[in-house]
Amino acid sequence: MFLCNVIVSIDYSAIYIFSPLTEPVNIFAGFLNTLLLEVIKMPRVQYTDSDVALMARMMRAEAEGEGKLGMLMVGNVIVNRRKANCLDFEGLRTIPQVIFQVQGGNYSFEAVQKGNVFYNRARSVEKRLAKQTLDYWRQHPSKYALWYFNPYAPCPPTWYDQPFAGQFKLHCYYEPKANTCEGAYTW
Repeated sequence: MFLCNVIVSIDYSAIYIFSPLTEPVNIFAGFLNTLLLEVIKMPRVQYTDSDVALMARMMRAEAEGEGKLGMLMVGNVIVNRRKANCLDFEGLRTIPQVIFQVQGGNYSFEAVQKGNVFYNRARSVEKRLAKQTLDYWRQHPSKYALWYFNPYAPCPPTWYDQPFAGQFKLHCYYEPKANTCEGAYTW
């Protein structure tokens, strides 16, 4: 049996493990959020089983072609809008209010506008992904994003004057401008 001293250092963006036998190792920052939430079991927002099913259907309708990670990112935007309470998302208190929000005479999400959110029931995999985003999941580029869309071209640097946060497959994600929406950056 071999024993060695290991030092663990945690900062806000990463966990580093130091060992005399290796270089410092940076463990993915999302692991810290997962670890902390496993300890305290506190979801990002309160939700019901019907919220999970509705959100799962939305995630599937909006991003099934982008795989599980793409669906998680769409789900994260839904949760971010529910938490933000600023800009276009003031007063939204439930997942259905976010999903069925009307802006400028149209539903905010294309899947609701076209109706394809209702074509298929959510499968267990989408429900698990929806629950994951409601409970704890956040990752760049959707981590703080309130908007996303598929431009069918390169992502523009801004969208409705909001800065580009990053791209995943075909979707471009946008965060609120600095100091305009603190709620988007809260847990």
